[in-house]
Amino acid sequence: MSRLCWLRTARPQQLTPPGDWRVWLILAGRGWGKTRTGAEDIAAYALWNAGARIGVIAPTFADARDVCVEGESGLLRVLPPACVAAWHRSTGDLLLFNGSRIKLYSADQPERLRGPQHHRVWCDELGAWPGRGAFDQLWFGLRLGRDPRVVVTTTPRNAPVIRELFQRKDVRLTHGRTMDNAAHLAPRVLEQLTERYAGTRLGRQELDAELLEDTDGALWKRQMLDLCRVQTAPALRRVVVAIDPAMSNGAASDETGIVAAGRGADGMIYVLADWSGKFSPEGWARRAVLLHQDLGAQMIVAEVNAGGDLVERVVRQIAPQILFKPVRALRGKAERALPVAALYEQGRVRHVGALAALEDQMCRFAPGNVAVKSPDRVDALVWAVTELSETARGEPRVRVL
Repeated sequence: MSRLCWLRTARPQQLTPPGDWRVWLILAGRGWGKTRTGAEDIAAYALWNAGARIGVIAPTFADARDVCVEGESGLLRVLPPACVAAWHRSTGDLLLFNGSRIKLYSADQPERLRGPQHHRVWCDELGAWPGRGAFDQLWFGLRLGRDPRVVVTTTPRNAPVIRELFQRKDVRLTHGRTMDNAAHLAPRVLEQLTERYAGTRLGRQELDAELLEDTDGALWKRQMLDLCRVQTAPALRRVVVAIDPAMSNGAASDETGIVAAGRGADGMIYVLADWSGKFSPEGWARRAVLLHQDLGAQMIVAEVNAGGDLVERVVRQIAPQILFKPVRALRGKAERALPVAALYEQGRVRHVGALAALEDQMCRFAPGNVAVKSPDRVDALVWAVTELSETARGEPRVRVL
């Protein structure tokens, strides 16, 4: 009856997919139902294949026992009690009435996987495993039957083993967000999680199940940006809106970078908003002016290498009296960005709230990296932070005698 209930109530993404796959990779957020999905797959396989040998591997033995077997969504909850012949929690052996045997392993003891053979293996929270030794070892024993397979249930982590699975052609990927299971989660919990983590790196990873990667040699790392995040900015002495304009609006055109930042009384620079996107020249000018008005900014700073005087004329058609400062790039993008990255390392820049698209581009931007066609958001950020930091250095100071 439990299995029939699951088949009726499970979302399509939670049912074992048909077809020819070697690994079913379930990359999902907290509360999506990963554990229940993995347990249901293993339980069904063990019941329908008498004498099956199945391995369950988790970050630790306690995780495998307490979550995968005895947990609220574990195997003992989804298996009919009459089908369980014995459960030896000290050794991690779950025996079924038809001779199938489910054995628990710990990812921090990969040597335990030398020797045992399996028809199927469930890898839980692969992204949290202490190393890849257990994952490598399981393949040597995955050789029973005509079609041995692996089920992986994990919250995404920037781990090499998960990145490798993304490249394999024999992997069936299921991707899910926490909100997919909103009907079975407490509304108050969802509200609190969304309010606190929506758009942040942790929220994108743990709730939206995004695989967030840092590029080797990137000037910014996600951990650095997480540490500089604040929810609100203090009173600001000066606010600027910076534009890195695109002078065309075709399908292959670059984005126009539009980033606002301000300098607080505490001397910190606060990145306030990223309104970048693909627009016509009139479109990005209107957007920049609107951001300027919303934030009570004092100035628009715009790069004029490509458009020259046209950039200022387009802005002044929208707001004739606005204070406009043209800037011209005399150095390469990476060279201009290095001093700004140094300010981040010194802890002198803060991000107000979540700036996901901007931060993604920052963490991909590395000198010589061809993966980022044109870091327009980063360029606008660099112009804004540079303007505020140079103004701060030029302010008169009073020396107390």
